[in-house]
Amino acid sequence: MQLWVGLGNPGAQYALHRHNVGFMAVDAIAEVHGFGPEKKGFQGWIREGRIGSHKILLLKPATFMNESGRAIGEALRFYKGDVGDVTVFHDELDLAPFKVKVKTGGGTAGHNGLRSTEAHIGNPFRRVRIGIGHPGHKERVTGHVLGNYAKAEMDDLAEMLGAMAAEAKWLADGNDARFMSDVALRQQD
Repeated sequence: MQLWVGLGNPGAQYALHRHNVGFMAVDAIAEVHGFGPEKKGFQGWIREGRIGSHKILLLKPATFMNESGRAIGEALRFYKGDVGDVTVFHDELDLAPFKVKVKTGGGTAGHNGLRSTEAHIGNPFRRVRIGIGHPGHKERVTGHVLGNYAKAEMDDLAEMLGAMAAEAKWLADGNDARFMSDVALRQQD
């Protein structure tokens, strides 16, 4: 079983924050691929389903971002998986808005959700880095990350999430390059 985790903060007031784009991504994947209903589990919300022949457990930790690793570690131990079974969807300041990149391992770049994940399960886990762009000045980062997507960004956000969900089969198959390529192609249409 693969464990796909969307990072975000729980609560309606955070729903459209850039920091919650990981939650948005796993929700889009669940809808497009007909996953089961959301239920509580592993200190978060889970949905089970299949993408192709792969069984996937989607997890949205109900802990706040800086404690995400607790929920991920609990789920991983329950299923007796290893770090290579984990894919984390998260916001990335160092990527242009709506760009999507995948990598395995690496640093945490100051991202508290990644830092917590690494502390609880180790490294290298696969990361789906979802670009939110940098606001340009260090002192504006927190407001940018914890700010809502603007109305003018909603179409691009929906297009990116739809592309990621539509091409998730490549992630499930372990073909990260094809996933990135096909998501980018869909966004050009």
